[in-house]
Order: sequence, then structure tokens, then C-alpha cells
Amino acid sequence: MNTPKRSIRKDTRAFTGLEAAIVLTAFVVVAAVFSYVMLNAGFFTTQKSKEVIHTGVEQATSSAQLTGNVIGHGWQYGYVNGSGLWNTTGYRTYYAWGYSDDSDKYQADTTNLTVVEFYVQLSAGEQPLSLASNQLTIGYSDVDTHVGSLTYADNANASSGNMSMGCWNYSWVRGDGDVLLEVNEQAKIMVTLPDYGVTATKSFTIEFKPAIGATLGITRAAPASIHKTDIVH
Repeated sequence: MNTPKRSIRKDTRAFTGLEAAIVLTAFVVVAAVFSYVMLNAGFFTTQKSKEVIHTGVEQATSSAQLTGNVIGHGWQYGYVNGSGLWNTTGYRTYYAWGYSDDSDKYQADTTNLTVVEFYVQLSAGEQPLSLASNQLTIGYSDVDTHVGSLTYADNANASSGNMSMGCWNYSWVRGDGDVLLEVNEQAKIMVTLPDYGVTATKSFTIEFKPAIGATLGITRAAPASIHKTDIVH
């Protein structure tokens, strides 16, 4: 009796254990790399979002705030020792009032409010603010006049008000003497209004515009009766 022969063929359709392990390892490595890329992208996006939010809050929040009253003065322009000051070309150089050695430097202008002074300090939680003229802009506007950037006056008596029209200057009430407004410091900003100032009851706005942070707008109205010194509301 003939016994049937068995056909032994090589079957290549199955994975060996080693091959399966290699494929599995490859999948795990690819998944790990993909996960790292996704997580890294997520962390980057989160960080950028935090930076954008921080910058937005910084720009939307005023770095400085008013402290105390806003003071207005009806001081006559062009008064120096009763006669006015003329330059070498024959044109008058106007000042808010006379120099510090004048017997009565505060000459009244009862028609116009010509000078405004206010006090600022650093807002809570804000970084030091530079009061340097290239870092801070003071603007002015009323119904008839707009000056986006008043002139910084750096003459020796500017902090006492000896400035031409449309100028500003600062001095320290409390500070360490540098140009930075820091925690627990206070500065006085003095502004000589352009175009001879404003008449009684007329509204005006002074804009305190630092390099970083929102503009601090100060809107007031000249008093009904103007004196050498008034609190303006």
C-alpha cells in the first residue's frame, strides 16, 4: 500500500516574535516622538498666549496714577520784572511768571488759566516708569487747540514754571534723583498750556503718555473765577 507523501512548504505569511517586537517598538517610538512634538507645540502656544495676555494687560493698564489734587494757576505770560523778556531778535520770549529772585513772580491773569500742575505716583504692581523726555509724552487738547506732544523744557528754572507756552517739566516731591518713577516715589508734572491757556469754565484735557502702559487722561475745567492758584475739577 502506497503511503501518501506530505508536502512540506515554507509559509512566509506569519510574523516571528522578533519581527513583531521590532514593529511594535517602531510604533511606540513614532508615537512618543509625535506626542513630544504635540506637547512641545502646546507648551509653546501656551507660553505665547501668556506673553500676549501679559503684554495686553500691561498696555491696557496705566503705569501711573494721580495723587492729590490737580492745581491750576492764572499766571500771566511774559512777565519778568514787570516789563517782559525780549530776545536778541526783538521777539518776546513768554514765560509763565518771573524768575525766582523777583519780588512778586506770580503775576495774576484773571482771564486765563495758563498753568496746570499735578502729581503722579507708580500704579500698584507696575514696573518703574521713565519720566525722561524721550520716554514720556505730554499732550494737550481743548475745544479749540490740540497739541499731541508738548515741548519738554529743560532750562534751569523750568520746574518753577519759567517755561514758554505749550511746555512741560517734572520735579521730584519724593524720589532718589534718577529719571525713574519707582515705588514710594512721587513726581510733580507742570504744564504751561498752549495758546495762552483756557478761559473760565472751559474744559481741557492733559494726556500723560508713557512709553509703556495706557495713557492717563486728566480732564478738567477752568474755574468760573480764575486766581493765581485754584483747585481744578
